[in-house]
Amino acid sequence: MKVLLTGANGYIGLRLLAELLAAGHDVFAAVRDPRRLPVAEFEKMPGRIQTVELDLLEGPLPFPKDVDVAYYLVHSMGSGRDFAKREEDVARNFAAAIERTDCRQVIFLGGLLPEGGRLSPHLRSRQRVEELLSRSAVPLTTLRASIIVGSGSASFEIIRDLVEKLPVMLTPRWTRNLCQPIAIRNVIGYLLGVALMPQTFGRVFEIGGPERLSYETLLRQYARIRGLQRTIISVPFLSLRLSSLWLFFVTNTSFPIARALVDSMTHETVCRDNALTKLVPQVLLTYSEAIEKAFARIAQNRVPSSWFDALASGRLSPQLWRSIHVPEHGVLRDQRKQPLRRGREAALDAIWILGGQSGWPSMNWAWRLRGALD
Repeated sequence: MKVLLTGANGYIGLRLLAELLAAGHDVFAAVRDPRRLPVAEFEKMPGRIQTVELDLLEGPLPFPKDVDVAYYLVHSMGSGRDFAKREEDVARNFAAAIERTDCRQVIFLGGLLPEGGRLSPHLRSRQRVEELLSRSAVPLTTLRASIIVGSGSASFEIIRDLVEKLPVMLTPRWTRNLCQPIAIRNVIGYLLGVALMPQTFGRVFEIGGPERLSYETLLRQYARIRGLQRTIISVPFLSLRLSSLWLFFVTNTSFPIARALVDSMTHETVCRDNALTKLVPQVLLTYSEAIEKAFARIAQNRVPSSWFDALASGRLSPQLWRSIHVPEHGVLRDQRKQPLRRGREAALDAIWILGGQSGWPSMNWAWRLRGALD
């Protein structure tokens, strides 16, 4: 099978890419910057990978013609206030380009939509993208997921930040809303399973894990797995903006992403139709099992992708990122810079003798007090 994979260097894309190549498929990996795709990591796999450099905002798009399946995993949630328009433009360009190929199916991963009520800007944009893709002559298969849990996922990292850093949490009432978290490996299983399956052409499927849990329960279960005592107090006065700012300051997410997530969490996102479980049977992991497997990946420093992979604008090689060990638990960082006056070696000597018998450059009494408390 020949596959066009858009968003190949994103959180879902990198994991799906590895599975496609492991299964022996040939993949055209579409990315804006080929340097950000760790091609060397996949060269020994059975399938073949070919990088396609393009910007989905700039049409017409040079898609390869000989394609069987195309995955649409592009997401502009972190691109600022105009993310909805950007998503529309990208979807239109993609739909027009894919019709010029031999593609037999487009697979789109979207978000679970609440039943009735007002959609958040984020979910409304996802729905609009789905609508534009469905207008293409190529049959569309849509998978709508609740929050995705796995090492490096935005949901997991935000939950980890909150629980690790805050012994007491003040949470808005909407954290009692229900969601249906799904493990990343189950998402990949569904994405692979529906490929070229005629029963899925032109259909929308809702995917979720085996449990319906409140967002507050997600925090409590994480704390239980980690053996942490955490107090959660529900308060009525946290607005959407305050909740977004709270996530922005406490976790490592950006404000646009925090706002999009908060907007989505104000609605219940649970599956009303489980038809895909019969077409693509697999063992669905519980939320606790997904958390434990995420920690196993982190402990082995084998996190294959992270939510910010496709958002970061840096040019550092992905191979170097893979060599940097992920902190085991939540951390706070204070970084400062000072020009050197006496040379590198003298500066290093001064750093190595900090603390202990030498003391600290300032507020030494506070550091001694901290040591006593430790």
